[in-house]
Amino acid sequence: MKKILIVNANYYKDIANELVKSSSIILKRNKYKISILTVPGVFEIPVAIKKNIKKFDAFIALGCVIKGKTPHFDLICKSSFEAIMNLSISSSKPIGNGIITAFNKKQAIDRSRRTNSKNKGLEAAKAVMSILKNGPKKI
Repeated sequence: MKKILIVNANYYKDIANELVKSSSIILKRNKYKISILTVPGVFEIPVAIKKNIKKFDAFIALGCVIKGKTPHFDLICKSSFEAIMNLSISSSKPIGNGIITAFNKKQAIDRSRRTNSKNKGLEAAKAVMSILKNGPKKI
């Protein structure tokens, strides 16, 4: 059974909880063993994954960054997303990025609703499952 770690940045707890529920439901339904690690914010996700890289087959990064009036949003998003991608490539392990980047809280809530097919937690879980299931095929 493949093991997946969900790294949940819970700065926006209500949004993060919806993302975790959405990804957990589909992963359990497809018989993956999941663990959840909560971190304070999106910036802490890459180091949490790095510390656990050998213990799991795949990872799902969940959280939310809402744009404010300073460049903080751009810096956090760019550095976190690049670190997540670099970890995935260097470890050859899938990391689903379900981090919502939004201009306002309403937009973030819409993208975290479990009834929305564009739920970022669900999308990240589906992406990881796709990579895990689609290994090399002999021709």
